[in-house]
Amino acid sequence: MIRSMLVVTGLLASAISNPSFARQLDPAKPEDALEIMKRTQCGEKDGQPAVYYWSGRVYSRVAGEPDRHLFNGEGMNIRQCVAVNDPKRGKGYRQVSREIMLFTDPRTNEIVRQWQNPFTGETVEVMHIANDPVNSRPSFPYGEDGKPMSIGFKRMGPWLQMPLEVPLFYTNPLAGDYQDYVGNKYHAMEIFDFAARADEILDSTRATAYPSVSWVRISDWMPWMKMRGRQGQIVFNAMGTKLKSFDELPALLKTEIAANYPAYVAPPPGDDARPNETTWTVFKKRVDAAKAQKP
Repeated sequence: MIRSMLVVTGLLASAISNPSFARQLDPAKPEDALEIMKRTQCGEKDGQPAVYYWSGRVYSRVAGEPDRHLFNGEGMNIRQCVAVNDPKRGKGYRQVSREIMLFTDPRTNEIVRQWQNPFTGETVEVMHIANDPVNSRPSFPYGEDGKPMSIGFKRMGPWLQMPLEVPLFYTNPLAGDYQDYVGNKYHAMEIFDFAARADEILDSTRATAYPSVSWVRISDWMPWMKMRGRQGQIVFNAMGTKLKSFDELPALLKTEIAANYPAYVAPPPGDDARPNETTWTVFKKRVDAAKAQKP
């Protein structure tokens, strides 16, 4: 009892001596906006892993025909954040991560290993998404030009909504050196919509928050589909959340990770300097390795 009273007294003294102890974060302030994003993305403290899990569906989108439900998808991303400092931009953080998404059968939800392409009739080997690393540039409360960070948070009743669109347009590693002239650039759009209870994510006494997220991705066909330039795209639609630990992942993901992706039980090191991987870079390495083994 005496020990408990001493602990409470210490906490009260800390709160009185440090006004920010129980301060509510303000999304309009750059430093607080950064802290909100860090709570959204990261674990409770620097170096502590955070795990996102998502589940959804994958569709085809071809002009002149109905969309097809090609796969279901089960995915996870394991990451950590580390503090970084910049004399001009302030105190920030860097996020490092690995991610997996398994393509599963729309009827049975079993992992698909071989897939009969309904557009070509050809059976192809499925290459599941396994990108290591997927790291972010450091985030700071201020940009290099001095402009304050702005996310576009939206308060909706008890929820704080955080929409994030990521348009992608860059050199396709599977195409040639003349993409500016003949096309074949990689073109996609990813949309992340995070939602967290405002009383959780804005409370500075809480170490982190556990938001939900919806994820939509519109992109070119996966290279392993072997579409040979056919017109069309694929659309991913999924919902997910940040988990308390890796152990909360569904058995399907944990079993597959243990069998084939053992490194994905932990994030990359905080100082990871490797270039990011995508499905396209991973597939290129696979194809090049197979070619090198041929006599």
